[in-house]
Amino acid sequence: MSTINSQPALKVSVVVPAYNVGPYIARAVNSVLDQNRPADEIVVVDDGSTDDTAEIVRSYGHKVRLIQQANAGASAARNAGILAARYPWIAFLDGDDEWLAQNLELQMGLLQRNPELNWITANFLRCLCRTKDRFQNLRNGAIERARALMEGKEYFQSYFEACTAQTLGWTGTMIVKKQALIDAGLFRTDQARHNDEDMWFKLAYRHRQIGCNLEPLTIYHMHVPNSITKAYDGPKYLQQFLSHHLELSKQHNCQNEFKRCAVHMLRYWIHKYLFNNNIFHIRELIVQFDKILPSSYKSAMRLLTIYPHTTYACIPVLSRINRYLRLPL
Repeated sequence: MSTINSQPALKVSVVVPAYNVGPYIARAVNSVLDQNRPADEIVVVDDGSTDDTAEIVRSYGHKVRLIQQANAGASAARNAGILAARYPWIAFLDGDDEWLAQNLELQMGLLQRNPELNWITANFLRCLCRTKDRFQNLRNGAIERARALMEGKEYFQSYFEACTAQTLGWTGTMIVKKQALIDAGLFRTDQARHNDEDMWFKLAYRHRQIGCNLEPLTIYHMHVPNSITKAYDGPKYLQQFLSHHLELSKQHNCQNEFKRCAVHMLRYWIHKYLFNNNIFHIRELIVQFDKILPSSYKSAMRLLTIYPHTTYACIPVLSRINRYLRLPL
């Protein structure tokens, strides 16, 4: 697939959903304007902000298209931006995150060399907002797993394999064909969380291959105040998401592949709840997804949740279990 391509330069619209991100939106927009390879269009969708977000975006004049709507959530804002976009490729950036200068240059170059791809992702930097510390999402073993899966190519043969190997990016690294997003039904607006993962799996059912740059190209600013990840942290949102896709994956003959991803996601959230001492959340997830979780893993988690007040004392035991079962932390 990776061949020299004489096709015309690809055109990309950048969609930026924004809700009360006045302190951050200039950083996001400036990072797009400062790209080595300029974006063909920047669309900021102000999702009913009550701060100065819209005013700041207007200050850029013709450089940025501003769309304003009543507050309807990030998914509705992204959908509005996608439908309004003038160009066939859509790049995503949230209003409180940013890109590195080489992002579009390297990403669009990869797409140019691999014209059969419908979407692409990349490595990125996680930034801890309180300390300003940055670290690569893919590093050490994860980079080696990614290279092994890619087999010398610039893409993964299967999004599902890349997902279970923890070698994928996040929303701010995604560039997708506009028509592929529309065909997949756009972002769901009827769920409070996991909307991004929902979109990527809907794309994967139709387009398993996904391009990937292993170099960090964007910055994900973690622990931003009032973020969705803090507002909707209960297990019911994960339950709704997984249950929906366990059924949806059947329709696309991807049930077994999705199940492996579901187990990976469940383990991640169970470990998170364990370290936060949310014992009842763990029990709830184990009961609901009893049929897909490995028996040895369920037994280990039940043992660790018998005595909630001693959970932290059991952390060394959990670490040994993780090493034995090769579970992600």
